[in-house]
Amino acid sequence: MKLNERSVAHYATCDSPADHAGFLRKRVERHHHHAHHHHATSYQRRWFVLKGNLLFYFEERESREPVGLVVLEGCTVELCEAAEEFAFAIRFDDAGARAYVLVADGQAAMEAWVKALSRASFDYMRLVVRELEKQLEEACKSLAACCKSPRRSSSGRKRHLSNPALLPLQEKPAILENGYSTWGSGVPGGAACPDRDGGHAKPPPLPPRRRSAASSTAGSPVPGLSPAMPESPVSPETACFSKLHSWYGQEIVALRREWQERQKMGHP
Repeated sequence: MKLNERSVAHYATCDSPADHAGFLRKRVERHHHHAHHHHATSYQRRWFVLKGNLLFYFEERESREPVGLVVLEGCTVELCEAAEEFAFAIRFDDAGARAYVLVADGQAAMEAWVKALSRASFDYMRLVVRELEKQLEEACKSLAACCKSPRRSSSGRKRHLSNPALLPLQEKPAILENGYSTWGSGVPGGAACPDRDGGHAKPPPLPPRRRSAASSTAGSPVPGLSPAMPESPVSPETACFSKLHSWYGQEIVALRREWQERQKMGHP
């Protein structure tokens, strides 16, 4: 592979963000296939910069131009057994190719470099793109199946509304009159005020009228009360509290008027 040195050097030092960078100690191994031995150089401390699938290394961090380049294609990144701790190697498949043994300053730095270098090649990116395309295709199929299937929530709502017994309490407001609930609002199932021919359950019977203690045994009318008080318009089937309140209130008013007159006449 031929590279334009000027373009590569400009790319190495331009403002484009680096995928990873840091100091590593480097030595190069060359495997001689016919001689069956390895030739290795001594370690050199270099500043490495990873951009895409290109690994640049500089003599110093402030250097203007790189002193070397490793193209990360057709290679594997693996941990290696070396006298130094935190060592890993970049090895190529071609016979006689160089192998770069790199030593990091610590365990975390070594793991970060191995992870970044393993994901730098186009082969790895091609596998990632294929996997993402597969996941996108499965998601589109799942979404299309959900759009074709009928919605269950709306039908469940219709069945719910068709059965009054399943309605929540807030959907059955109590029938209030004069601030109190009527007989019908307390009947289970939401029955309204029953009528004579409705066939609904009748409310409890009304209590008997109280006779005034001030009435004579001979049945003389009570002073202050009308001698011809009409019969109660409240029938046992009536479920309106306001009518009951008004009717029995007349007797209370008459008894209070009688008591006031007795107080004026001096009778205890």
